[in-house]
Amino acid sequence: MPHSTTPQTTTPQSTTPGTAPATDRFYQQLTELLRRLHAARSFADAFEHLEKTVLELFGAERISVYQRNRSNREIFCRYKTGDELTCIQVPIGPRSLAGYVALSRQPLLIADVHDQAALAQIHPQLRFDASFDQRSGFRSHAMLVVPIEHNQVLLGVLQIINRRDGQPFSARDFKRARELAQFIAQKFRYDFEVMDAPFDYLVKTGALSEQRLQQVTGMAGKECSIAAQLKRDARLSSRQIGESLERFYQVPFIPFDPDRYHPHPLQKQINASYLRNNRVALLEGLKGQVIILIDDPNDAQRLMELEGTLKGQDYEIAVGIREEIQQYLGGAGLVASGGDNLDSIVGELDQIDSLDEESGDDAVSDEAPTVVRLVNRILMDAKRLGASDIHIEPGRGKEPARVRMRIDGVCQEIIQIPASHVPATLSRIKIQSRMDIAEKRRPQDGKFGIRIQGQLLEVRVATVPTVNAESVVMRLLATGDALRMEQLNLSPAVFDGVTELLARPHGIFLVVGPTGSGKTSTLHAVLGKLNSPEKKIWTAEDPVEITQPGLQQVQVQPKIGFDFAAALRAFLRADPDIILIGEMRDRETAHIGVEASLTGHLVLSTLHTNSAPETVTRLLDLGIDPVNFSDACIGILAQRLVRTLCPHCKSPYAADAEETAFLLRQYGAAWAAELQLPAQGAPLYKAVGCQHCNMTGYRGRTGVHELLRVTPALRERVYRQATASELKGQALADGMRTLLQDGIRKILQGEIDYTQLRKITVEG
Repeated sequence: MPHSTTPQTTTPQSTTPGTAPATDRFYQQLTELLRRLHAARSFADAFEHLEKTVLELFGAERISVYQRNRSNREIFCRYKTGDELTCIQVPIGPRSLAGYVALSRQPLLIADVHDQAALAQIHPQLRFDASFDQRSGFRSHAMLVVPIEHNQVLLGVLQIINRRDGQPFSARDFKRARELAQFIAQKFRYDFEVMDAPFDYLVKTGALSEQRLQQVTGMAGKECSIAAQLKRDARLSSRQIGESLERFYQVPFIPFDPDRYHPHPLQKQINASYLRNNRVALLEGLKGQVIILIDDPNDAQRLMELEGTLKGQDYEIAVGIREEIQQYLGGAGLVASGGDNLDSIVGELDQIDSLDEESGDDAVSDEAPTVVRLVNRILMDAKRLGASDIHIEPGRGKEPARVRMRIDGVCQEIIQIPASHVPATLSRIKIQSRMDIAEKRRPQDGKFGIRIQGQLLEVRVATVPTVNAESVVMRLLATGDALRMEQLNLSPAVFDGVTELLARPHGIFLVVGPTGSGKTSTLHAVLGKLNSPEKKIWTAEDPVEITQPGLQQVQVQPKIGFDFAAALRAFLRADPDIILIGEMRDRETAHIGVEASLTGHLVLSTLHTNSAPETVTRLLDLGIDPVNFSDACIGILAQRLVRTLCPHCKSPYAADAEETAFLLRQYGAAWAAELQLPAQGAPLYKAVGCQHCNMTGYRGRTGVHELLRVTPALRERVYRQATASELKGQALADGMRTLLQDGIRKILQGEIDYTQLRKITVEG
């Protein structure tokens, strides 16, 4: 249960009020401060004036302003008096003054932060972290700590530290600090793009009208939440609703995804009816931390009650839809029910291995319960971690097999399987893939589908014999919803260019890049923008990974002769407006695609090439007529995926003159002025490493792109079958910016670093 949150102070509550002129002066300065805050581009631009004004108004020595970290349960401070520390991160919780105020939403007036008895009266775990003082040589005494909120949504925390006259802060100071926090909240609201209500973002983006929202709100009630009503009656997806909830509550949204999120073991220790009545679930995060999934993260009382049950456990806060939270409470998954995870299963295998050695029995059945659970658990964890591939690599002799997963494009070792259980594990996978388990000398391909906790996962399997044993690679092809084009992280110029090209009624638009570069996701985002009741859209894919309502999607079957070329010929007899062909693998498919575009259809497809200009020469080498292709092609988008810096731990620094010159040189002297970089001091970020990114410094991936638009000048060069370098030169003159140039822009935006960019680009 929550403890008393009454503001604590050793000073009398009744203090001599300021004179009327002093009060007027305070509000005059506060009004001027508000004007400056609104005029500034960001809070950072206005902080210097705010700091000076606040220190003068309160006669204080220092202030600190914390912002809410939208992606986790921390608040971080980059705005403070004194420059000893560039950034302070504080978990939301009772183990610090700012963290407690962020959790409880109760302001504090403290006469002496070192009086532990007074702090314990507020909350038994409340402490003052003196480490910042120790590192800076500054000593904190009196403190005002006030939440910064808008419509009860936490946006940050304001700390005012030490009066210069050595006295505690007064009740009048306390009242004024709360008023000041309201002013800062208005600026944070604009900086964070905070909505006034949970579903306002749906109205703002046009997904829903204000009138329709009011109608749905009126129909919702105790038995059905507004979010569930929106899904049912307004036909909105959980993703759309979740984005709106994130914009309002400023915490991550978690949908019902039982393959990725499982009930945390602590959930068993809490009364189930309490969780159901309070619409709260405790989920297990990536590193075992608790995720508090709640339908109203503004409810500080519920969060304080739950915090008391976690016993110091690390946790994060997320928002969910009421009905989906109840689904998490309705049935525990494999992890929660049996304590089943990869480490525990491998532990069982080791025990079985020891018993087998004692008994002399070396045979392990591929139908053994532990082997079946191991394979299922590997697949479940791979999907939960967002892995694209699973690699099972046998060791030599009695050495264990390594299981590695490719996460964000990089292989990471997850577990090792005892050598005695490797044959059974491989046989289990081959049986599921309908392969010949007796054949171990030749490579084999197969696939299978498995339903894991209610969701279908398609797995493509390839076996390759090695000097040790068969090596297995499983590629995960999870079906899902399409991204929106706004989520592709296209630069403004590329986004506008693609949008303009898609407005054309016919032509060929290609997305190119190596395997795993996100081409399919991009094409489906494009289709999402084109998809409307007026358009007939056919797609031929291998495999169909992303589904969208309104599309006629076809899975090609090359083994029976139904390949991309055959599908394309069939589509042309089915009255299409837009056609998507998974890949132009051969001359026949490319030729039919060109002919289809010339007869009034918009054709979308992919190709495995390294750059947009190289795509033209590759297609011409296939035997495509250059005149027809130059008339048909409207644009080519090349892309790569690059690992992004972890938002939780990336460290800012100022580039020196040498590093700035290097970036300008790599961007190209002819275009360097576009970056508008100072000679030195440009803000950059470097990887650090934390628990959120498994100490790698990187989390997730984003795209870098180059868009080649077929202009009259470029078309003339295609007529003449110019080389790739000549086409690139013309495209650059026409405004194209290369993958490397786009990546450098994203470096300057703090999304990636040069180390990762060089791993996916081969340009100068």
